[in-house]
Amino acid sequence: MPGLKMPKAEEAVLARRAEIVAALRAIVPGEGVIAEETEMRAYETDALTAYLQMPLVVLLPETVDQVSRVLRYCYDNDVKVVPRGAGTSLSGGALPLEDGVLLSMMKFNRILDIDFPNRAVVTQPGVTNLGIARAVEHEGFYYAPDPSSQIACFIGGDIAENSGGVHSLKYGLTTNNCAVPGNGADFTGEVIRLGGKHLNSEAYDMLGLMTGSEGVLAVVTEVTVRILQKPQTARAVLVGFPSSESAGQCVAEIIATGIISAGMEMMDSPPSMRRRISSMRAIRSMPKRC
Repeated sequence: MPGLKMPKAEEAVLARRAEIVAALRAIVPGEGVIAEETEMRAYETDALTAYLQMPLVVLLPETVDQVSRVLRYCYDNDVKVVPRGAGTSLSGGALPLEDGVLLSMMKFNRILDIDFPNRAVVTQPGVTNLGIARAVEHEGFYYAPDPSSQIACFIGGDIAENSGGVHSLKYGLTTNNCAVPGNGADFTGEVIRLGGKHLNSEAYDMLGLMTGSEGVLAVVTEVTVRILQKPQTARAVLVGFPSSESAGQCVAEIIATGIISAGMEMMDSPPSMRRRISSMRAIRSMPKRC
């Protein structure tokens, strides 16, 4: 399937590409700038592969100062910026633009602090969702939001997309498990810090504003997330239903009783499998011949 059309690029920006790349190389030295077409192919889409578009240039900064200076330069020179995590999104949140800088946060990949008494982890945005859970599991803790891509998705991308997962039924989405976005830089390049390890901040709910904004308001460079103690027991139950409607009704009735499971997930077989199962049932129900 060919890629669908992306927004039309600004010719004035494309004409200045060499100038823009040179200026960005001065900010992010060495291998932090990817400008060759063959090397940028890995960044031409995210998991929503129906859209394909080469970025103007790809940047891999390593410090908050570099992120700030890149954003300041792009703001002053009318160049678009698209922040990117692991690229596992299916909503198009990290799709590149032909006339835009793709700002990859993959080198911000360290956990900075684990505070078990306060049940908080301070981490950079390039740490995977599962990486946080594994870093605290030895003390009987875990990070609740568990999107299907948790083995690969970055926590920064989870904040941008307000990601969830099966556990969201009981424990909520990223916004319910993120103490603060922490440090970040807005698109003028100013470095800002929101909140702390406390549950609520005074004045406006900047956490709610930032989480789920797909990176259009600021680039997160540090985040504090809440961790939970693992339950004493956990049991998985697999139940079969004759229809999707009856399965949904069962979920509604369970929740109506006040029982909130850690998670519920429905798996529906494809039509070909359903036909095969029906055929097997029909064969088993046929009378046996002597």
